[in-house]
Amino acid sequence: MGFYSPENIQLMKRFPDLAPELYQSYTAFSKAVLSDGHLTKKDKEIIAVAVSHATECPYCIDFHTKKAKKEGASAEELFEAVMVAAAIEAGGAYAHRMQMHRAYDGNAADAFYKSSDLAELKTMSDLTPEIGASAHAFFSKAMAAGKLSAKQKQLIAVAVAHTSECPYCIASHTAGAKQEGCSKEELAEAAMTAALLRSGGVVTHAVNMLKSFEGENEKSSHN
Repeated sequence: MGFYSPENIQLMKRFPDLAPELYQSYTAFSKAVLSDGHLTKKDKEIIAVAVSHATECPYCIDFHTKKAKKEGASAEELFEAVMVAAAIEAGGAYAHRMQMHRAYDGNAADAFYKSSDLAELKTMSDLTPEIGASAHAFFSKAMAAGKLSAKQKQLIAVAVAHTSECPYCIASHTAGAKQEGCSKEELAEAAMTAALLRSGGVVTHAVNMLKSFEGENEKSSHN
């Protein structure tokens, strides 16, 4: 049996007994975030699927894919959401080449992240132009309307950007979301969905902690 057996989820039934009030507080937080609000349950579950791919939590991917399907999301919509997450993860790394160039050239800035960086990134020469062109084509295609609207994709992008903690991505896609008609309240709910999924991945992985504590993972590794 591996570290990520589906049967591990059954161990979550023990969580309320380990810290009753604390776990009750967490479940209340989860319920509040994923309820209908300025965003629908369906939109939130699609965002959750995208964010769970960014956090790389198999438990969360499984749980929220099933929840999203129950709320009416199609496989095509979910795959587009995943590809937006992939684009934001790649885009964040690509944007951070600004920091690499500065460090390599010895051009230390007064601050690692400046608002002027976004404008500079647009005119920054690419040391690998062919790869850069293919990256930009991917980013553009990922954010274009498809089974999901451009607005939905920008909301997903903002949530994933908060997950990857990329200030360039947060700034850029918040502006893009606003341009697509997103309200501040919708953006706040997208960001809180990301916050829940980040905490949820940690909480869920407590099943692995329990297995390790009780020596189950050690036993399976010797089999």
